[in-house]
Amino acid sequence: MAIVEFKYNLRRVEKGYNNRTLYINLTDKRIVSKPVTEKMKDIFIGGRGFDLWLLWNALPKDRIIKWDDPENEICIACGPMGGIPIYPGSGKSIVVTISPLTDSVMDSNVGGYFGPYLKFSGWDALEIQGKAKSDVVIFIDGDEGRVVVESAEGLPSESHRLAELLTDKYGGKKKNSISVVSSGSGAEQIREV
Repeated sequence: MAIVEFKYNLRRVEKGYNNRTLYINLTDKRIVSKPVTEKMKDIFIGGRGFDLWLLWNALPKDRIIKWDDPENEICIACGPMGGIPIYPGSGKSIVVTISPLTDSVMDSNVGGYFGPYLKFSGWDALEIQGKAKSDVVIFIDGDEGRVVVESAEGLPSESHRLAELLTDKYGGKKKNSISVVSSGSGAEQIREV
């Protein structure tokens, strides 16, 4: 069951960019397309640069934000070389957020298809902010040009089982056309240090 749905126009990647990022706020159920500026492309090139730019501009400057604050974001991007098969590592994505251990900005390098699939779906980066009232699934449909936030009620919390179930649900016979990013049950174990 869809909590919120957003439709967008499909377009081709030009010179490594879609020139837009996808912003999803789970608190107020808002999905927005944000433009990628020339400044972002010139100064903050690449997945880490885009993520840091998005996080910096999203966080309030008048107070410290902790990892579990609804104003914290998870930003995922792969940069202009993402998805080009002739370069090793072009399938990687960078994830940036506020760390639960250090309360400072952290980044993580992630393999798999998510970064290139995000780019091929029409987005240079993904920003997720806010807290949903219950667990959700965000489905980015790059074939139809739509983003859907759905309830994850009844879905397993084990990441490997969840990934298999979501791949079957959204990929059907084309299982290689889906990439799943999941925090899994490990996210339930986070606690204040």
